[in-house]
Amino acid sequence: MLGRWMRMFTIPNQSSVPRAYEQFTDEVDGSRMKASGNRDRLVDCMEELVKYTIVMRPHFDLFGDRYSEREERRVKEEKAAETERLDKLARVDLKSL
Repeated sequence: MLGRWMRMFTIPNQSSVPRAYEQFTDEVDGSRMKASGNRDRLVDCMEELVKYTIVMRPHFDLFGDRYSEREERRVKEEKAAETERLDKLARVDLKSL
């Protein structure tokens, strides 16, 4: 949910690593994940994420365009225009005095 709220690409696949502290080599050896089924599933998830990102990148603007935000922007622009119009009227009234 958080990824979608932040407009990040999300994939339906997930992977957890039980006892992750035992799944990595020593820091001296580069602290890499040991070969195992856990590593394979994690690599599968990362490959899926990369592929999905490549496919979806040209369409990113579609996901960043939300009705509620367009409406909020429109209301702010209308308020700003109204404020500007009232300021101009006030300046005109002051000049006529």
